[in-house]
Amino acid sequence: MDAPDTAPGTLPTELLEVLYESPGLPHWRLPPALTALYGGDLGFTDPCLYANFVSLDGVVALGPEYRHSGSTISGREPADRFTMGLLRACADAVIIGAGTLRASPRHHWTPQHVHPSAATDFAELRRRRNHITDPELVVVTARGALPADHPALQTGALVITTTTVAAHLRSTLPANCTILAAGQGPALSMRDVLDAAHDRGHRTLLTEGGPCLVGQFMGDGLLDELFLTTAPVLAGRADATRPGLIAGQEFLPAHRHPAHLASARRHASYLFLRYQFHHSIPDASDIRP
Repeated sequence: MDAPDTAPGTLPTELLEVLYESPGLPHWRLPPALTALYGGDLGFTDPCLYANFVSLDGVVALGPEYRHSGSTISGREPADRFTMGLLRACADAVIIGAGTLRASPRHHWTPQHVHPSAATDFAELRRRRNHITDPELVVVTARGALPADHPALQTGALVITTTTVAAHLRSTLPANCTILAAGQGPALSMRDVLDAAHDRGHRTLLTEGGPCLVGQFMGDGLLDELFLTTAPVLAGRADATRPGLIAGQEFLPAHRHPAHLASARRHASYLFLRYQFHHSIPDASDIRP
């Protein structure tokens, strides 16, 4: 989910109405203002990789010619932007792909960027999690096609790439970027990417990558949770340039990734759903002798 650089208005004292929450979810003690806005506390298992999307009819990106697809689909709804900020504030790092970086030329993947009015409370949450800085931005790229002048790179990021591309990026990206080579081949293994992030000390990871990156994580059985905002608007599609949540992967009928509904919240006509995954189980009906 990307977002424009305009600040939303002030949120009401109480924002999200809890419709359902599965018992036994991990809970961290949020600052009181965030607890009131979210309708309770929020927490994650250790380690955890979770994604965040907005859609109603399955379209999560409007195509390469449109910037800020997520914000367009969500209508810049303050409740959605608050949730984005909260999920970022919980994360040790935010993982995106090179395509997401290029499509958002002025964006910073920080909590306060999408919801500035909660910046103080987001910072307090991070202090409670023993973080004195914003979540580290992790950019995943196999080809190295990164805009070196992007402000998110200028302020420093962790770039995970292939061994063949790493040397080139070290000579072209800002000096405060850290370049890590994951794996030995021309392609990137998402397991190696995740291991590199864990070695960096990042245990709670949010991916705001696009459908291809999330599809790779899901295909390797690495995505633990999905936060899905259902916005009351239809995007529609006339061809394949408007992808769904997963791109570049086909799961059914051979493999299933069953999801458990962990929580459901509501604000006006928006639903905020949280799913937990139980990974890749072959569908017996599609197994042939």
